[in-house]
Amino acid sequence: MPNARTAEQPARYVHGYAPAVQRSHGWRTAENSAAHLLAHLRPGQSLLDVGCGVGTITADLAARVAPGRVVGVDVSEDVLATARASAAERGVHVDLRTADATALPFADGGFDVVHAHQVLQHVPDPVAVLREMRRVARPGGLVAVREADFASVSFHPAPPGLRAWLDGYRATARAAGGEPDAGARLLSWARAAGFRDVVPSASVWTFATPEQRAWWGGTWAERVEASALTERLRENGFDDEALARSAAGWRAWAADEDGWMTMVHGELLCRA
Repeated sequence: MPNARTAEQPARYVHGYAPAVQRSHGWRTAENSAAHLLAHLRPGQSLLDVGCGVGTITADLAARVAPGRVVGVDVSEDVLATARASAAERGVHVDLRTADATALPFADGGFDVVHAHQVLQHVPDPVAVLREMRRVARPGGLVAVREADFASVSFHPAPPGLRAWLDGYRATARAAGGEPDAGARLLSWARAAGFRDVVPSASVWTFATPEQRAWWGGTWAERVEASALTERLRENGFDDEALARSAAGWRAWAADEDGWMTMVHGELLCRA
């Protein structure tokens, strides 16, 4: 079933677009974030990337379907500027424009592939978004989604500040109109959206090398301290001391030679 949220409780993008957020999102590639889709891509296909953000995944997908038409949409014009720079750096052409995922400005059946990565967890009605993705995919085309499941996050060691951060983040994401454990709910949402030919899978992000921990822990510490998420956490009960403990927990975990973190992602390939 879709989230029990209404127009009276609109979603707010809980992370915002602070530099640390964009650095984190810029790490994403088709290989580490859309591997379940890659075997189905062919040169000449048309592809829509919904909620493309900084556009690194979009640029990778565009390179794989070139010379096919690729469109990326996002609600933020500011982040699309970063996406345009990413596409230009890669030397690929992507049509980037602002759009609402629940009312995509495209004709029915216009794309061979419709993709979204970590978008459904941030919207109040993920089923409505999936219905729109299905609508703009051609008959027999492919809708591909991938979402984190924050309930699956595992740390070792786990400083107290990190446990509090995880509980606080999940509560804050829900208060903002999203569902942080979206990865586990994808199949139910897709069925509610009318998909019947669905291939589910899962994959894992792992952060365990010193370089991975320093980067991942550092970006999250910054996001806790100075981003839109900081204010969202404050609204949901985090005071200055709790924010400081969470940021310190991330940095302590990153500095620990035994530090390990995994996050499971749910994935679906759906035939329109």
